[in-house]
Amino acid sequence: MKLFPYGHATHPQWRMAAGLVLAQLRAQMALHGYASSPGLGLLYITDHYTAQAQDILDFLGAELPEITDWAGTVGIGIASNNVEYFDEPALAVMLCELPSDQYRVFSGVSPLPPPGASHFQAHTALVHADAGTPDVAELIAEMAQRTSSGYVFGGLASSRSKAVQFALSGSGNVKGQGAAGGVFSGGLSGVAFAQGAGLMSRVTQGCRPVSREHEITACDANVVTELDGQSALDVMLEDLGVSLDAPREALEKVRTTLVGLSGADALQDGRIRRPGQFGADVLVRHIIGLDPARQGVAIAEVPSPGMKLAFCERNAEAARADLVRVCAEIREELEPEELTLEVASALSASEAESAPHPARRIAGAIYISCAGRGGPHFGAPSAELQIVRRALGDVPLVGFFAGGEIARHNLYGYTGVLTVFTSAGG
Repeated sequence: MKLFPYGHATHPQWRMAAGLVLAQLRAQMALHGYASSPGLGLLYITDHYTAQAQDILDFLGAELPEITDWAGTVGIGIASNNVEYFDEPALAVMLCELPSDQYRVFSGVSPLPPPGASHFQAHTALVHADAGTPDVAELIAEMAQRTSSGYVFGGLASSRSKAVQFALSGSGNVKGQGAAGGVFSGGLSGVAFAQGAGLMSRVTQGCRPVSREHEITACDANVVTELDGQSALDVMLEDLGVSLDAPREALEKVRTTLVGLSGADALQDGRIRRPGQFGADVLVRHIIGLDPARQGVAIAEVPSPGMKLAFCERNAEAARADLVRVCAEIREELEPEELTLEVASALSASEAESAPHPARRIAGAIYISCAGRGGPHFGAPSAELQIVRRALGDVPLVGFFAGGEIARHNLYGYTGVLTVFTSAGG
């Protein structure tokens, strides 16, 4: 297995940042153990570079002509191994060496063929989406149905200006669409992977429950009117320990409270549900209003009777613990039970001496986190990516901070989605 070359840099001028990234990529491609002939490039930029997106893609494409396919998007922040660039001009690139028949870049002008329509069968997909696209959650679910696993991963572009996506396919565009430069706005784009590509993905939650789980027994559109057969508003007030007799205190508490929703047949993503933690099946949504007339609680979702609901709050300690858990799960599943002395020494090296190592059986990783988790939420700049580095090990990694995270067929909030390319991919 070959490690995927990757690079990252910040600079007020995009050409300088791109030049620094190219130098890192070329140096790694010359090293033993790194892929020397990759064909797929993943490109993430911060929104400081949005206006230069096409120039950046054209420049990298000209400098790396062996890369026939590109995918990526923009974020308020971007991520790489052990570092995040939040609210500053930066870009990150990872070059993936996969057999050409194991992946397909898709976009509006080069759509993913429906199942059975071609020799390529998508098993999963990295999806980048525009939050302004109508019915984006339904489009994500439809994309998941086009895969044999029903599992896609990715995130919504986040930008204070135009939300752009990169999608350049070596297999061409739809006939009649003309030449496309590879930079798009709106809709969905990304990379679909065949089963042989070898990927493993986990969701890490950023909230903790502050109540027990209730069953939604009545609702009207996005207003939950009954929980466990009782007034939803009364249940919430009791769980939060507040009263409308003290409206200011009650509203302050409600403003910091969210809801965690899950279906009656929710999956557990292979994990055992621990007390005081959410499983990967839980979707966190905002409370957007109270309805005293119907004794209801309005939420940013349209639930259905039978779903489970727990009130919750953002919590950095819970997020940190869950992030460590998913990294440890991946690492333990992939690392061999017995290591040679040489490999054990390499993996236990100090942080200053450590480097990505094939013994971890991870060629590269993509980490997509909520924009609300970036920056100071974990206590210090780059703290979230440093947690990933310490828990997962030193691996090639790129990603971005999203306006919503995608995993399975769902759109999440306040989560992180970690996906690794394993040795099964070659």
